[in-house]
Amino acid sequence: MKILFTLFLLTMFSLESFSQKNDLIHLWPGTVPGETKDKSGPVTAASENDNIIRLSEVTDPAIQVFLPEKSIRNGAAVIVCPGGGYQILAYDLEGTEVAAWLNKNGYAAFVLQYRVPQKKEGALQDVQRALRIVRKNSASYGIDQDKIGVMGFSAGGSLTARASTLFNKQTYSPVDRTDSLSCRPSFAMLVYPAYLDQGPGLSLTPELQLSKEVPPVFIFQTADDQYGNSAIVMAQAMRNANLPVELHLLPSGGHGYGLRRGNFAGETWPGLAEIWLKSIIESR
Repeated sequence: MKILFTLFLLTMFSLESFSQKNDLIHLWPGTVPGETKDKSGPVTAASENDNIIRLSEVTDPAIQVFLPEKSIRNGAAVIVCPGGGYQILAYDLEGTEVAAWLNKNGYAAFVLQYRVPQKKEGALQDVQRALRIVRKNSASYGIDQDKIGVMGFSAGGSLTARASTLFNKQTYSPVDRTDSLSCRPSFAMLVYPAYLDQGPGLSLTPELQLSKEVPPVFIFQTADDQYGNSAIVMAQAMRNANLPVELHLLPSGGHGYGLRRGNFAGETWPGLAEIWLKSIIESR
């Protein structure tokens, strides 16, 4: 009994420490715009024995805060959008694990729990609100308001592209003074993005409006990914519009690898992204 009680105390201490270090900020203080269900905690899907935590339903959108050690903070922040086809969120593979990598490089990270399943418009509202909340609280986190970017994987890459091109679109009625702030990201990173080539003849998705205010974009993709054309189309459209874009296309790697070991693409993109991020942050 004494051993069990000790293990219980250690578990409770670990959970308490985790929650203190990684605060969860709920995006909407009242009713969630357009949401038909009551607010509740995210639902976790049944395990598929692939070591991926999947959130299968989100009705109370939030951002989970991950801060780097003070000694290495660089004043920049990234909102991370996990993928999952707008059906689920691959929360650790493309969220919390990415946040840990960003922290090691000095970036504050905010993992977005945007609405799923099948709530594409709600997801855009959520990322816009998240950008405004991070910008409002930037001083308390030691963040420069002009160094707040967005990063996404797969459907999260689609959401990141939408956030980076639709920041002038009012998608919801203002909730409070926070919504007077800009929701334009300072930079964007798309890792194996999907759904960006849904225009006529596999051209740029019509929803994505490229203006001179679109921030610099980093894109990483592999040729054998079923969504590989998505990255190419986005990069070409930005190039044609004289917008800053960096594209990396590897021959193989597939889709949905995050930054886990054992996949060459997953082991390659972080180094390239780190170099690009540093150049973007230093130029601001």
